[in-house]
Amino acid sequence: KYTSKKFKATRRKSWKMMAIKKVVIVPCSGVGKPFGTITREAAYQVTEDDRPEDTRIIPLSLLVLGDEEAQAALVGAEVISIDGCALICATKMVQESGGKVSRSFNSMEIYRANRDLKPKGIAELNEAGLELANKLAKQVDQTVDELTGKAEENA
Repeated sequence: KYTSKKFKATRRKSWKMMAIKKVVIVPCSGVGKPFGTITREAAYQVTEDDRPEDTRIIPLSLLVLGDEEAQAALVGAEVISIDGCALICATKMVQESGGKVSRSFNSMEIYRANRDLKPKGIAELNEAGLELANKLAKQVDQTVDELTGKAEENA
């Protein structure tokens, strides 16, 4: 059994508290709507390409179904919700599942700031939709950097 000298004297519970948790990202699951697809594309870009070592994604559907593992991942974690409309389902489900939203985003806000980009498509976004997703992902990246203390490192 391996025991690190650094943590040898600490209790197991304390050691768990010292472990670095990843920022949890919960995107909208508005299937069939371009703004929901934008949120998921942005979340995938952040968790798979931009900040994979600092983030993990939890599908909204798991929270809706009451998945215990998904709910447990929210407790004590920094959580970013990405909603696709004014109903803010992702934000509400994080809160109802015992998590605390550190920062929330809405793809509608990105669209309002970039009205020249008209998103179309559901399974596959058009160029404008992908550009909106990229802009949203960059904002989420910044927040991840702030939450993990890496803002200067990734500037």
